[in-house]
Order: sequence, then C-alpha cells, then structure tokens
Amino acid sequence: MPVREILLLGNEQLWQPSASVADVRSRQTQETISDLAATLADFRARKGFGRAIAAPQIGVHSRIIFVKMEASLLLINPVMTQASAEMMELWDDCFSFPDLMVRVRRHQEITVSFQNEQGSAQTLTARGDLSELLQHELDHLDGILAVDRAIDARSLALRQEIEKLRL
Repeated sequence: MPVREILLLGNEQLWQPSASVADVRSRQTQETISDLAATLADFRARKGFGRAIAAPQIGVHSRIIFVKMEASLLLINPVMTQASAEMMELWDDCFSFPDLMVRVRRHQEITVSFQNEQGSAQTLTARGDLSELLQHELDHLDGILAVDRAIDARSLALRQEIEKLRL
C-alpha cells in the first residue's frame, strides 16, 4: 500500500471522467483502495488537513472514493441519486491544489448509492459537511474540479488569506 503522488491542478488527467469498477474484489481495485488510504494518511500527516480522496487524484480513473473522518467510508461506483434544493456556500479546498481555496455552492443534502468493499449495494444520505465533501469527490470522478464550480471570478483565494479571515 504505497503512498501515491497526487496529481496537481494543470494535469489534464484530473478532467478525465472515471470508469465504473467492474470487479470490486479484484486485486487492482483492492490495491487502489489501499493506496488511497495510505495517500490520504500521508497527506494529513504532512499538511494537517484532508478528509477524503478520489481515485483520479492518484491517476486511477476508477469510480472509488475513500473518506476518513471519524470513521472510514469507502464508496465504489457512487452515484448521487437525490439532491436538496437547499444550497450552501463554502470555501472548498482540494489535495490537487492545496494552497488554493474556491468559493462554491453545494447541495445541503444528498443521497448517494454505491457499493461497499464487498460489492454490496448501499445508500447514504449526507447533510452539511459530509454532503459537500461527497459532492466534491463525486465531481472528481466525473472530471470536474472545484475551480470549475467557482461562483464567480472572485471566488478564488490563497489558503493563507482565508485562514487570516477565520482567526
């Protein structure tokens, strides 16, 4: 389970949509899951933040998301099936551009269908922080970056400037 290089903004692969995982139990899928977990843990240890990572960020164009908040959550072949009309605005960040923050609008609540590591069908309704996080990661699977969702041309800022505002 090696730590993988995270693709950075400007790498064309980040805008490439991902393919569905055909065999959840394949060696390749299991290795990707392990690599995502190791890469997320390494990023958090080095940068002090980070809650999730999508396979395209390590150059694997498979529909896999690994989340590590209070507990770990693995979503294979996730699809957003419902989204609330209620929206929220927030400063979004990304491992692929760690010093840049982007002001975006996200749905306050979403429902996602996916498979777990054993291939069983699951459904999750997420609200607030988890909702916006999953929308960010789902976008990665579709080749969409937070910069593509910026509210307007002034919705970009360096992390250090946003952190000054939060103090």
